[in-house]
Amino acid sequence: MGVFFARPHGYSNRKMQKNKKIAVYPGTFDPVTNGHLDVLHRALRLFDEVVVAVARNAGKGPLLDFQTRRRLFEENLSGIAGARVEASDGLTVDFVRGLGACAIIRGLRAVSDFEFEFQMAQMNRHLDSAVETIFLMPSHKYFYLSSTLIKQVACYDPARIAEFVPPNVMDALSVR
Repeated sequence: MGVFFARPHGYSNRKMQKNKKIAVYPGTFDPVTNGHLDVLHRALRLFDEVVVAVARNAGKGPLLDFQTRRRLFEENLSGIAGARVEASDGLTVDFVRGLGACAIIRGLRAVSDFEFEFQMAQMNRHLDSAVETIFLMPSHKYFYLSSTLIKQVACYDPARIAEFVPPNVMDALSVR
C-alpha cells in the first residue's frame, strides 16, 4: 500500500519525487540575512532540495512587503543548485506534506531560541508525525544576528549592517 500525501491548495500538480530528500526552510525573512543563507547552505549538504518557504505573515507587521522579501531571497539563490523559493500560507506541515518533503529546517542561534522552536517542533510532530524538524546552527559569525536587530540598526544607520546582509538587501534597506 502506498503513502498518500494531501497537497495544499495550489500544489496539486506537483509530483512527489521518490528517493529525493526535500526539506522546507520556512520563515518571514524580513529581511533575509547572511545567517539565513548560512543555514540554507548547511541544509543543502543534508538534502537534495531545500524549498525556502517565505511566509506572507502580515500579522508580524513586516518591514518589507511579501513580494520584496520573496524577490530578495530568490536573487540570492542564483547559481545555488537544489534551492528554490515558494510562497507559503497556512500551516507549515501542510505545506511540507504538499511538496512531498520530509523535514522542516529551523535555525537555532542561542539557547533562548530553543524553547519556542521546541514547542513549534512538537506541535508540528503532533500535526504530522512523518515530518521531522531539523535544527541547524549558523556560523558563529551569525549567532547573535536576527532580522529584528538588522531592521533596528538599519533604521538609524544602514551602512552598519553591510556585513550581515546580502548586497541586494543592503540596497533595499538603504532606500527605506
